[in-house]
Amino acid sequence: MLPETGKRGFRGRPWRDYALFAALAGPNLLLLALFTYRPLVDNIRLSFFDWNLASPVSTFIGFDNYIEWFGRADSWQIVRNTVIFTVFTVVGSMILGLALALLLDQQLKGRNLVRSAIFAPFVISGAAVGIAFQFVFDPNFGLVQDLIRRIGLISPDFYQNPNWALFMVTLTFIWKNLGYTFVIYLAALQGVRKDLTEAAQIDGASRWTTFWRVLMPQLRPSTYFLSITVLLSSVQVFDIIHVMTRGGPLGTGTTTMVYQVYQETFLNFRAGYGATVATLMFLALLILTVVQVRMMDRGRD
Repeated sequence: MLPETGKRGFRGRPWRDYALFAALAGPNLLLLALFTYRPLVDNIRLSFFDWNLASPVSTFIGFDNYIEWFGRADSWQIVRNTVIFTVFTVVGSMILGLALALLLDQQLKGRNLVRSAIFAPFVISGAAVGIAFQFVFDPNFGLVQDLIRRIGLISPDFYQNPNWALFMVTLTFIWKNLGYTFVIYLAALQGVRKDLTEAAQIDGASRWTTFWRVLMPQLRPSTYFLSITVLLSSVQVFDIIHVMTRGGPLGTGTTTMVYQVYQETFLNFRAGYGATVATLMFLALLILTVVQVRMMDRGRD
């Protein structure tokens, strides 16, 4: 055969390969640049300005917004709320999702109906879920209050105590997001090697040993994937908090960083300060995501 004589570009690849890549990936890259990276850069730039949304003029103030955020007492309360909410929603939804996936991976009567019921809340609007759970935790006639009183305990006031309010919105989001982790783990269980489990049982391994030493290593890619995606979705929760507590009680009882962005930008009209909070949240998520991806890559080795 005669060698290919077409013109070649970078690293010896034909120019037509680069043209094909540009034709296929170019539109997507353009959309990402316009609607993802450009707003991100604009947000970071805006964090160095003092700007009222109602004013056409913005004033450059350097790092003053960052200095103010680190110096305010409520900032650390909001960071605490964000960390607690994120950790419990990520861990809780993943553990419960895996437990339900293991249960409903067995041949049980009516399991398809139960699977659908578990997944259904995930596709429901967060605002609708928040409104529904307002009645569940209602201090006068809510389901939770009634159950607690029936067993002879004093029901906490979920809308006046900041700790119980944070517990309330956390539990609500776990219920809504449970279907997502459940479906991912259920799909991962379909690809588990049954022969390894059977070999462990023949060797006399306990159920816990089989689960931890045989099953979990096979579910590691799904676990890493869920830890990243659930983390990102948990940090960005706005609708449930807004509908149920509006960031309260006592001012910042359930305020997270993403809700603080909304408050500062659209209620206090401090768009520059809101951009500062958003930038700090972006940097924290970027670091966490990089760490998780590196851990995932090491797990594959």
